[in-house]
Amino acid sequence: MWPRFAKCFTLILLLVVLAACGTGTSATVPTSLPAPTGVPAPVSLPTTVPAPTSAPVVASETTAVTTLEPILPATVTDYQGETVVIDSVDRIVSLTGDITEIIFALGMGDYVVGVDSSATYPAEKTKALPNIGYQRRLNAEGILSLNPTLVIGDEAAGPPEALAQIRSAGVPVALVADPPTLEAPMQKILFVARALGIPERGYKLAGQVEAEIARARAEAGALARSPRVLFLYLRGTDVQQVAGANTAVDAMITAAGGTNAATEAGIVNYAPLSAEMVIAAQPDIILVLSKGLESVGGVDGLLQIPGLADTPAGQQRRVIDFDDLYLLGMGPRTGQALAELVAAFRDAVAQAGGS
Repeated sequence: MWPRFAKCFTLILLLVVLAACGTGTSATVPTSLPAPTGVPAPVSLPTTVPAPTSAPVVASETTAVTTLEPILPATVTDYQGETVVIDSVDRIVSLTGDITEIIFALGMGDYVVGVDSSATYPAEKTKALPNIGYQRRLNAEGILSLNPTLVIGDEAAGPPEALAQIRSAGVPVALVADPPTLEAPMQKILFVARALGIPERGYKLAGQVEAEIARARAEAGALARSPRVLFLYLRGTDVQQVAGANTAVDAMITAAGGTNAATEAGIVNYAPLSAEMVIAAQPDIILVLSKGLESVGGVDGLLQIPGLADTPAGQQRRVIDFDDLYLLGMGPRTGQALAELVAAFRDAVAQAGGS
């Protein structure tokens, strides 16, 4: 009897132990569950997603510029105080190189049907357009033959009789002032943009140019000293002049950290070049236009002009030349030209030992 009872008791005890073990096995399952809790780690991936979201911002800005349409009729007041109403910009004749450059910079170059001979930028575009001659010797018949809906330029355009003839033919003529200051680029850009019915583009471009000019001015302030600069306007042996105060190049030289030796000598506007003036000026740098330098046979030919070889600039052959429209145009690239002039002055000062 007892053995049977012992057997039963042993069997029951064994079942209890097994039951207890089974319970313990199921309790270990949650220890493997934390593994899935590590999955959220990839949740960090979305933190990389925001980067592409900046791309649509750029795309939308580009789209806004390309789809902007002129708002016409447009009204502007020219440099003489006359009101000019523009009904169409379908066929634009640009009278001066600076205005042509502004029109293209504003994205309206496709509407230009004629340019003058001072329009050299953008070169590949302006070369392909009909040429109406030089801005100061315009011919009304040649301009009207292009059937313009707008004739636009700056105050340098002429003669007045030709412009009057164009107006009498019913074509609006819009001329903007061109003061010899570094404010001129922004003023002209805003005028042209208003005349073309796209003032918003004008504000944007003028702001960019203004910022570039400000940066160049700041760089000029870091020059070790102010170099003495003499600007020569040359066209072979027939035209040889220096530029003093109240000229665009004087504004550029001063803003770039230089001292205009001609202005210091009391010259206003342009004056004939003389050996006495050159020797008295003692320039560190001779600044010329590229076409002018070519017209006298390069640096060697330039130094044959009486007096120049006896100056610090002549002795060290420190001659800087710039493209005509780039340096004097006072257009959309003025800030870039000014920055390059500052760099050229910095190099010249360094060559001279900074003294």
